[in-house]
Amino acid sequence: MEGDGIIMQKLMLGNEAVARGLYEAGCRFVSSYPGTPSTEITEFVAKYDEVYAEWAPNEKVAMEAALGASIGGARSFCAMKHVGLNVAADPLFTASYTGVNAGMVIAVADDPGMHSSQNEQDSRHYAQAAKLPMLEPADSTECLAFTKLAFSLSETFDTPVILRTCTRVAHSQNLVTLSDRANDEIKPYEKNPAKYVMAPANAIGRHVVVEKRMSALAEYAETCEINRAEYGDNRLGFITSGTCYQYVREVFPQASVLKLGMVNPLPDRLIREFADKVEMLYVVEELDPILETHVRAMGISLAGGKDKFGLLGELSQRKLRQAMGLSVPEAVSFEEPVPPRPPVMCAGCPHRGLFYVLKKLKLTVCGDIGCYTLGSAQPLCAIDTTICMGASVSGIHGFTMARGEEATKSTVAVIGDSTFMHSGITGLVNIAYNGSNATVIVLDNSITGMTGHQQNPSTGLTLKNQPAPAIRIEDICRAAGIQRVRVVDPQDMAAMEQAVQEELAAHQPSVIISRRPCAMLKCVKPKPALSVNPNLCRGCKKCMKLGCPAIVFENGRARIDETLCVGCGLCPQMCAFGAIGREDA
Repeated sequence: MEGDGIIMQKLMLGNEAVARGLYEAGCRFVSSYPGTPSTEITEFVAKYDEVYAEWAPNEKVAMEAALGASIGGARSFCAMKHVGLNVAADPLFTASYTGVNAGMVIAVADDPGMHSSQNEQDSRHYAQAAKLPMLEPADSTECLAFTKLAFSLSETFDTPVILRTCTRVAHSQNLVTLSDRANDEIKPYEKNPAKYVMAPANAIGRHVVVEKRMSALAEYAETCEINRAEYGDNRLGFITSGTCYQYVREVFPQASVLKLGMVNPLPDRLIREFADKVEMLYVVEELDPILETHVRAMGISLAGGKDKFGLLGELSQRKLRQAMGLSVPEAVSFEEPVPPRPPVMCAGCPHRGLFYVLKKLKLTVCGDIGCYTLGSAQPLCAIDTTICMGASVSGIHGFTMARGEEATKSTVAVIGDSTFMHSGITGLVNIAYNGSNATVIVLDNSITGMTGHQQNPSTGLTLKNQPAPAIRIEDICRAAGIQRVRVVDPQDMAAMEQAVQEELAAHQPSVIISRRPCAMLKCVKPKPALSVNPNLCRGCKKCMKLGCPAIVFENGRARIDETLCVGCGLCPQMCAFGAIGREDA
């Protein structure tokens, strides 16, 4: 934005810069499901009053809503992490056939290194398979610029456009230049069944359109500014994109680099021209050999690719230097080993008591995606499987049907409130419809916890913290055909143990709702910290079995760190000697 000749700049995260790009591009409609490392895009864009923004129950719904807004004439957007794109794959592929009315942009954030994910999938495969253009920014400046460009390309080529980021780009910062918001008028909508009704007869014709569009985009890729050759020392050349461009430039500042901002479709003539001008050519990319496979298929010889840089995890300047045989700066060493700090459930976490009960009862537990997945860690070790969103509810049905009646008496599924809304409901319908005697426990902590406290359909608030109907989980369970539904406070471990045992013994499917708000919510006020009376403590370590980070064991006795304790009251239930209580009690 400019005023009196002053150009405004701001230090922004990549995710914030994407949100700013949405604002400046005149985007009117945003629907997403939170997923690290993409979550902040939607949280930042929600701060702009000119943009309608919402949390959808899942990524499929978000993409379908964004496509609907696009067809309705509004520039639209949806964001998700890489595994979320799996959930949204159905509308993704068909949206390629229908095209758009107003521009539509889909952001997908990959997570090389699995900082917060269950796999390292490469979303570039989706762009190829769905035959959609994909842009890949390398920093915050490009996040803003590429977002605006994506809307222009979307409308020029009548297609959704995928914007691919990764953890490093999403969560790193640099200065971006701000501009004013573009005209955001709604485009007229015209009824056009041949374009938007994907019955087979119409889809056959639209496939022709898709192929012609990809040919036109391939021509665009040859000359667009975001694909550029940076010539230096032509003895060494790199083809790269995204955050890998930054690594290459830092390690080899004098080398020649072909930086690809559009990674689908790829510019064949530009690639060949660059390859002809360098002596030794390398392809540097994270995860799968998408660029490398394409280059080799063109008959171009490479000095190295995945054979040097590997298929696993994130790259870095250090890894690049090692792979290329360069010296690596000596790492800093400490005199004493640094103790590991594995993630743990917070002090006062409402899930801790439940998981202790499940471990105590020696149950098989089908787990799901959320902060409660930490129930699999020591010392609780209370989860047997974690696959994907909603898989606990679907999975327990298959598990118990396969193993028979005995398994129904010793197996439960656990799923969070947000994950239940995302994709647990259909699994529960399957249990009721096909008659498996499964016990499902919904861990309702009144928030989407793992991704940083986002609202969901059961919390009673929207993304912009406006009041909304709070969808009652127990009502959904009963409507799905489950007759046995009960709500239990997980911090009453005796009541929770009784509920679990009773539902496992029942001869019909059941749902236990383990309900207590997340201890980290601002509305949850901590109680006074507990303390251990060293004269009563026998050093039995039973309280340590909870895995609470506020409890430590020193000099043969337990001690509670009052700076961490929120007074949840679980540990007194563990102590047989009455050693734990409040000092003022």
